Amino acid sequence: MPRAIWKGAINFGLVTIPVGLYTATDDKTPKFKQLRKTDHSPIRYKRVAEADGEEVSWDEIVKGYEFEKDRYVVFTDEDLDAAVPEGNKLVDVIQFVDESEIDPLMYKKSYYLAPEKTGVKAYRILQEALEDKGRVGIAKVSIREKQQLATLRSKDGVLVMETMYWPDEIREGEFEELGANIEVRPEEVQMAATIIDNLTRPFDDSEFEDKTRHVIEELARKKIEGEEIVAPSSPEPTKVVDLLEALKASVEATKEKKAKAG
Repeated sequence: MPRAIWKGAINFGLVTIPVGLYTATDDKTPKFKQLRKTDHSPIRYKRVAEADGEEVSWDEIVKGYEFEKDRYVVFTDEDLDAAVPEGNKLVDVIQFVDESEIDPLMYKKSYYLAPEKTGVKAYRILQEALEDKGRVGIAKVSIREKQQLATLRSKDGVLVMETMYWPDEIREGEFEELGANIEVRPEEVQMAATIIDNLTRPFDDSEFEDKTRHVIEELARKKIEGEEIVAPSSPEPTKVVDLLEALKASVEATKEKKAKAG
């Protein structure tokens, strides 16, 4: 069992449920360290002050908020704790909504919330009620001195908390190219819809894997064992000459794929 990275409570109406916060994901992207070319010595970065280039120890570092170019105000941990006292160590559920109402673009990071021994029954009641109603809770939570928006939902008998971007942190999807006057014919949209239908099936996460990670791990093994590395040839991208013909060919190809899958 991993260690909780944070301990607090869910505030649900007048009910308080003590919980621990656990990271729900594990980034397995291959990590590369920077090395000196001549002897493969790892490169270490130092914390230095811009004013004189002197190295600075952790106990000499404070938090500064830049309110103007090169002008700062300094905050202590006590200042930041006082800024959101009502949110410290509390997942404060404000309301409940249907999950479909939330734009997935707002989601940041997923965490598991597990109950402390004294809160198991209340935790189970909330978890089962969320599952029965098919709803998610909207909450405010303070993690690492920052108040965040979050959702609370039930997944496989466990409460999952997903931190979110605040609405004003989402950029507008405005692009000049999309304003061009392009004629889209109904038959083209219909064929695209047919391709979508042909490729629609239930999501099965066991079908997907990180091929890049496996390739790098295999290449590392070959390098360790002194094997020759040969780069595979990459197919050239197909040039689309006639969009309508490409759509027709895609309909036929996906129809065959659907038949094989069936």
